[in-house]
Amino acid sequence: MNSQRRVSQGTDRENGDKEPVLSGTFAAVLLLGLFLVGSWGAVFILFLSRQ
Repeated sequence: MNSQRRVSQGTDRENGDKEPVLSGTFAAVLLLGLFLVGSWGAVFILFLSRQ
């Protein structure tokens, strides 16, 4: 019976651990994505203006 109890406690949520707050990670990825899209757009506009 103890072996079954240990197996059922394998997840972090069941052990009482809280999930990490990922709002800062989401903001960083969003800013990185905006930078990539903005730089691609700027280079594309530069390409179109030189034709």
